[in-house]
Amino acid sequence: MSSKNKNVENSEAFYRPSLAVQKTSAEIINEARNALRTLRTRRPFTPREEQRKLFGSTSSRTPENRPPSSFSLHASSFESVEPRPVSCARLSPLDHKPKLLLPLSGNEEYHISPCKIPVDPEETGKVRNARTCLFRTASHGNLLNDKIFSSVECKRLSFEGQATLGDIPRSDEHFSAKLTVQSGFEDEGLPLAYEDKVEQANSEMPEITTPSQVISKSDQDHPEKSGRPSSCPDNTNWIKADPKTENNLGANETEEEENYWNMRILPILHELETEVSVENLCHACDNLYQALEDRNMLGKRFKRRTLFLKTLYKLCDIASDPLGLKLAKIILALKVSGKNLLNVCKLVFKISRNEKNDCLIQSNKILDSLLEVLRAEDMQTNTEAFIYCIGALKFISGNTSLIHEMVNKGTVEILLQFTKQINLINENEAQFCSSGHLLVQLTATLRNLVDLPQSRRKLLSYEAIPELCLMMERRMNDKDICTNVARIFSKLSSFNDCCSALADCSRCYILFLALLNKHPKKQDLVVRVIFILGNLTARNNQAREQFFEVQGSINTLIALFQTHCGIDSNSKPCNDGGEFKNVKHPSEAEDVLIKLVRVIANLSIHPSVGASLATNHQIVGLLIKVLEYKSVDKCEELVINTTATINNLSYYQVKNSVILEKKCYIAELLIKLLMSNNMDGILEAVRVFGNLSQYDEICDFIVQKNVYKFMIALLDAKHQDVCFSACGVLLNLTVDRSRRIILNEEGAIKKLIDCLRDFGPSDWQLACLICKTLWNYSENITSAGPCLEEEDSNTLLILLTSFLDEELALDYNFDSDLRDYHKLYWESEFKPVAQKLLQRFQN
Repeated sequence: MSSKNKNVENSEAFYRPSLAVQKTSAEIINEARNALRTLRTRRPFTPREEQRKLFGSTSSRTPENRPPSSFSLHASSFESVEPRPVSCARLSPLDHKPKLLLPLSGNEEYHISPCKIPVDPEETGKVRNARTCLFRTASHGNLLNDKIFSSVECKRLSFEGQATLGDIPRSDEHFSAKLTVQSGFEDEGLPLAYEDKVEQANSEMPEITTPSQVISKSDQDHPEKSGRPSSCPDNTNWIKADPKTENNLGANETEEEENYWNMRILPILHELETEVSVENLCHACDNLYQALEDRNMLGKRFKRRTLFLKTLYKLCDIASDPLGLKLAKIILALKVSGKNLLNVCKLVFKISRNEKNDCLIQSNKILDSLLEVLRAEDMQTNTEAFIYCIGALKFISGNTSLIHEMVNKGTVEILLQFTKQINLINENEAQFCSSGHLLVQLTATLRNLVDLPQSRRKLLSYEAIPELCLMMERRMNDKDICTNVARIFSKLSSFNDCCSALADCSRCYILFLALLNKHPKKQDLVVRVIFILGNLTARNNQAREQFFEVQGSINTLIALFQTHCGIDSNSKPCNDGGEFKNVKHPSEAEDVLIKLVRVIANLSIHPSVGASLATNHQIVGLLIKVLEYKSVDKCEELVINTTATINNLSYYQVKNSVILEKKCYIAELLIKLLMSNNMDGILEAVRVFGNLSQYDEICDFIVQKNVYKFMIALLDAKHQDVCFSACGVLLNLTVDRSRRIILNEEGAIKKLIDCLRDFGPSDWQLACLICKTLWNYSENITSAGPCLEEEDSNTLLILLTSFLDEELALDYNFDSDLRDYHKLYWESEFKPVAQKLLQRFQN
């Protein structure tokens, strides 16, 4: 074009800098930043679960392969006395077969009746009817009656339900050939030596005289076990406890401690056994906890804890959540273990499933008890109990009033410690599965906690992000864990400091791409991983380059794009009206496409990456396909993001650019967007025309299709960015003299001067662009050529004179940083062009 190459002073068109002027690197970068933009999008929407469950409705775990969320829990679920650790050593069999002293004849059987608890009929009769209404299952009587204290010391066999030993003939007439033990009379169990001998006796039908002889023989064979207290005394005390040992639990107590027990604790326990009002029972539990705490009786060291633990377990049959929390608080404070720890954690979990109980949980301070369990107990030994314990914490963390308390009490630190611990353990298959269930609860809890700024600071200070990446890498096949961690990262990556910490994990891009390839059809995981990648690539060129250099990264994006584009295009179209007309949330396929397009747009800001993407036929083809079948009315964000991505790619004027190859077809597609009522969509379309209008084919298209009239009309939009983009298109049109006449048709000159007056002092870049357009239009002003009306000319002279006065132009109440920014663009961009334009009109 002749005017473009003219080298005459004061007549060169403001199209691009002279070819003779070499741009500095800073100018190139600044120009790229002005032309290319990163995109933002909403974080993927996570619908709230209607019910609180251990594993949500979208879990990949089947019911038979996971701990249940619903279960029955009764007093019989607890063990009266926690079992001692079982030795792994097996005793050797007897060297001889004892002879039977009482041979059986026919089908004769002898039975030993189980130990019976003395019950005071008068006392029991007072409360039988009332307590039957409260309890789900029948009780065994008043354990706290004075008569009971002698019998509770009677050691019993510990089995679930009815346990039957083999036929063991006795010489004592009080013993039978078969022993039956009723549930509810559980204790520490038979000594290991006796259990082994019973098993041997059952298989070989030995002749033995009394259980005490078996125990005696066992202790002789294994002298190292002879000093261990036997939980099965000889037959003279088996049925009835020795009165001398009636108070043996308190044998080592001082008189003061015994008096405290009798005066303070015992009345409360008696009240718990006889009271029928739930409110009074709750009050009694509070008093019991306070009484135990006052004398340091909580924990495992208190000798009488077993006695009233039985009472507390029985109360668990009462269907009352307030009472259940009171009981759980005391039981946890007594440091139960094993099956009892699991059951009390289940009790708290069951109560916490009801959102209405959150206030009860807060008022009872059960959070402290749960955190103490996590601090004090061994995770590997109590994995199932920890699953329900952290499951309860997960529910609590969904409450906005409790989440602050959780963070302040160190919940984040505890969960991160478990994360590191599990990452370091070499587990077998069963342990790996069990710890996986635990990690699902842990990561879901962290997902809720990271909403708070103090939680995010703790995650950074404890270097949690690398640990979470390692967890995700080790649990690549576990969709639930990977989804929860992706949800955590999607929240964290929305903040600059956390996003930078994630980008510093060198393997994060490889990890995320591996997840996308592993689970391409799990939408809730895919959409979050892509959202994270969009946040990472929006920050800096290093992140864009690192992602692009991972082998197969672009192919993975293309494959996902093709899959979800096919799903979306083949889905049933929404109706024009009714409930589908104003859909707020995009479909699942659309949501993935929105995030994918954003990643491509952000990657294209990097010069070499953007140039490469502009030549990729598959990428550009998929973007064009979206514009073909999608309308801005049906999916606004997808269409706008796609247009913005095309705008970024159209910036690169490189050989084999697919954008430039298909520029005319793209321009045809953009007219539909220009005709819409969506101002954001119009703005993006105008920006693309701004880049493409550097080519004669597109300028001719704009004139032929009357698109220029639309650009002139947009100058009245009173929208700063819209005016800037429309003015850019008009500037490119006026490079050619033959097209300058169009500015007179729709009153464009007057509108440009109005924009200069309205936006100049707040946007010197826009003011500079307007001056360049007027410069092109006013080239070689003569009586025969284009000219300005006198009124417009005088207005322009006044504005230019005023805006070139530094004191008048920059005298605004901006802060120092913003004023320096305005001064920079005023001096570097607006002033040189405005001075030339003013001089031309003055002459």
